[in-house]
Amino acid sequence: MINLRAHMDKKTLEKIKELLEEEKAKIEKDLGSFAVKDEEIAGNYKSEFPDFGDKEDENASEIATYTDNKSVEYSLEKSLRDIKTSLDRIKKGTYGVCKYCGKEIDEKRLIARPTSSACVACKEKLQGK
Repeated sequence: MINLRAHMDKKTLEKIKELLEEEKAKIEKDLGSFAVKDEEIAGNYKSEFPDFGDKEDENASEIATYTDNKSVEYSLEKSLRDIKTSLDRIKKGTYGVCKYCGKEIDEKRLIARPTSSACVACKEKLQGK
Protein backbone atom coordinates (compact mmCIF):
# COMPACT_ATOMS: atom_id res chain seq x y z
CA MET A 1 0.00 0.00 0.00
CA ILE A 2 1.33 3.44 -0.96
CA ASN A 3 1.03 6.06 1.74
CA LEU A 4 2.75 9.27 0.82
CA ARG A 5 0.43 11.34 3.01
CA ALA A 6 2.74 11.02 6.02
CA HIS A 7 2.91 14.80 6.44
CA MET A 8 -0.88 15.27 6.50
CA ASP A 9 -2.04 14.90 10.06
CA LYS A 10 -4.87 12.51 10.84
CA LYS A 11 -7.10 15.36 12.00
CA THR A 12 -6.89 17.08 8.60
CA LEU A 13 -7.48 13.82 6.76
CA GLU A 14 -10.50 13.02 8.97
CA LYS A 15 -11.91 16.53 8.34
CA ILE A 16 -11.56 16.05 4.58
CA LYS A 17 -13.20 12.61 4.83
CA GLU A 18 -16.05 14.11 6.85
CA LEU A 19 -16.56 16.87 4.25
CA LEU A 20 -16.60 14.28 1.45
CA GLU A 21 -19.14 12.12 3.31
CA GLU A 22 -21.39 15.15 3.94
CA GLU A 23 -21.22 16.21 0.29
CA LYS A 24 -21.92 12.64 -0.85
CA ALA A 25 -25.07 12.48 1.31
CA LYS A 26 -26.22 15.90 0.04
CA ILE A 27 -25.74 14.93 -3.61
CA GLU A 28 -27.53 11.61 -3.15
CA LYS A 29 -30.43 13.47 -1.51
CA ASP A 30 -30.51 16.04 -4.33
CA LEU A 31 -30.48 13.30 -6.97
CA GLY A 32 -33.23 11.43 -5.15
CA SER A 33 -35.49 14.47 -5.38
CA PHE A 34 -35.89 14.12 -9.16
CA ALA A 35 -34.26 10.84 -10.20
CA VAL A 36 -34.24 7.18 -9.22
CA LYS A 37 -31.20 4.92 -8.92
CA ASP A 38 -30.53 2.88 -12.03
CA GLU A 39 -30.38 -0.70 -10.76
CA GLU A 40 -28.69 -1.88 -13.97
CA ILE A 41 -25.74 0.53 -13.78
CA ALA A 42 -24.22 1.14 -10.36
CA GLY A 43 -23.83 4.83 -9.51
CA ASN A 44 -26.21 6.00 -12.21
CA TYR A 45 -29.56 7.67 -11.79
CA LYS A 46 -32.47 8.12 -14.18
CA SER A 47 -34.34 11.40 -14.21
CA GLU A 48 -38.05 10.87 -13.99
CA PHE A 49 -40.17 12.49 -16.66
CA PRO A 50 -42.52 14.92 -14.89
CA ASP A 51 -46.25 14.83 -15.53
CA PHE A 52 -47.76 18.31 -15.29
CA GLY A 53 -50.82 17.55 -17.44
CA ASP A 54 -51.97 17.17 -21.04
CA LYS A 55 -52.19 20.78 -22.18
CA GLU A 56 -49.67 22.08 -24.68
CA ASP A 57 -48.00 24.49 -22.24
CA GLU A 58 -47.83 21.74 -19.60
CA ASN A 59 -46.19 19.41 -22.10
CA ALA A 60 -43.63 22.09 -22.93
CA SER A 61 -42.94 22.57 -19.22
CA GLU A 62 -42.47 18.81 -18.78
CA ILE A 63 -39.88 18.72 -21.55
CA ALA A 64 -38.05 21.79 -20.23
CA THR A 65 -37.99 20.40 -16.67
CA TYR A 66 -36.81 16.97 -17.84
CA THR A 67 -34.04 18.51 -19.95
CA ASP A 68 -32.89 20.65 -17.02
CA ASN A 69 -32.98 17.65 -14.69
CA LYS A 70 -30.87 15.54 -17.09
CA SER A 71 -28.20 18.24 -17.14
CA VAL A 72 -28.19 18.53 -13.34
CA GLU A 73 -28.24 14.73 -13.02
CA TYR A 74 -25.11 14.40 -15.17
CA SER A 75 -23.25 17.03 -13.16
CA LEU A 76 -24.25 15.56 -9.80
CA GLU A 77 -23.35 12.03 -10.91
CA LYS A 78 -19.88 13.20 -11.93
CA SER A 79 -19.39 14.90 -8.56
CA LEU A 80 -20.62 11.78 -6.78
CA ARG A 81 -18.15 9.59 -8.71
CA ASP A 82 -15.28 11.96 -7.81
CA ILE A 83 -16.27 11.88 -4.13
CA LYS A 84 -16.54 8.08 -4.07
CA THR A 85 -13.14 7.80 -5.75
CA SER A 86 -11.61 10.15 -3.16
CA LEU A 87 -13.16 8.21 -0.27
CA ASP A 88 -11.85 4.98 -1.77
CA ARG A 89 -8.37 6.49 -2.05
CA ILE A 90 -8.52 7.55 1.60
CA LYS A 91 -9.48 4.00 2.54
CA LYS A 92 -6.62 2.54 0.48
CA GLY A 93 -4.08 5.06 1.80
CA THR A 94 -3.43 6.57 -1.62
CA TYR A 95 -5.37 9.81 -1.10
CA GLY A 96 -3.40 12.93 -1.92
CA VAL A 97 -1.14 11.27 -4.48
CA CYS A 98 -1.23 12.65 -8.03
CA LYS A 99 -2.57 10.00 -10.40
CA TYR A 100 -0.29 11.27 -13.18
CA CYS A 101 3.13 11.81 -11.61
CA GLY A 102 2.78 9.99 -8.29
CA LYS A 103 3.89 12.98 -6.22
CA GLU A 104 2.00 14.34 -3.24
CA ILE A 105 -0.77 16.85 -3.91
CA ASP A 106 -0.37 19.99 -1.84
CA GLU A 107 -2.47 19.88 1.31
CA LYS A 108 -3.89 23.37 0.62
CA ARG A 109 -5.20 22.13 -2.75
CA LEU A 110 -6.82 19.10 -1.11
CA ILE A 111 -8.48 21.26 1.52
CA ALA A 112 -9.78 23.65 -1.14
CA ARG A 113 -10.86 20.83 -3.49
CA PRO A 114 -11.00 17.50 -1.66
CA THR A 115 -11.69 15.53 -4.84
CA SER A 116 -8.43 16.62 -6.49
CA SER A 117 -6.62 13.67 -8.00
CA ALA A 118 -3.88 15.66 -9.72
CA CYS A 119 -1.22 18.03 -8.47
CA VAL A 120 -1.27 21.63 -9.73
CA ALA A 121 1.64 21.05 -12.13
CA CYS A 122 -0.04 18.07 -13.83
CA LYS A 123 -3.43 19.79 -13.92
CA GLU A 124 -1.89 22.81 -15.64
CA LYS A 125 -0.18 20.53 -18.18
CA LEU A 126 -3.51 18.82 -18.90
CA GLN A 127 -5.21 22.18 -19.39
CA GLY A 128 -2.43 23.41 -21.66
CA LYS A 129 -1.29 26.24 -19.41
